[in-house]
Amino acid sequence: MNEQLQTEIEKMLRDASPDVEVVLAEQAGPGLVRVVIDHPDGVDTDLCERVSRELSPLRDRYALEVSSPGVERPLVRPQHYRRVVGKRVDVRTIEPIDGRRHFSARLADADDAGIDLDQDGRMVRIGYDAIRHGRLVFDSWGGRS
Repeated sequence: MNEQLQTEIEKMLRDASPDVEVVLAEQAGPGLVRVVIDHPDGVDTDLCERVSRELSPLRDRYALEVSSPGVERPLVRPQHYRRVVGKRVDVRTIEPIDGRRHFSARLADADDAGIDLDQDGRMVRIGYDAIRHGRLVFDSWGGRS
């Protein structure tokens, strides 16, 4: 459902707002769609309002929430992970890997198939198809870690 919804939203924005990236589109609850957007110049309330207006056909079916990715931006696509190689990420997997489903580690590498995490000096490989959720971790001492 989320993949289909994301594709529909991207098509709606393609002509009117080609510089807007749909980072995440998900049905966050019954009747609620959450859309996280990004833009090369940043995201402000004016952009969120404009995108919300451009997505007005969806409001017949859903309540709509449009927001920026924030400092702990969601990581959904391979290019999102590639942008933050070297930073700390938080990843939750669908099934356990080495007995765990939650990893908070430095992202050592990201390619088209998956990611490599430096988990306390031990490398852990996770394929994108095994990831339930991923996000960048904000380090309050030095910005993004």
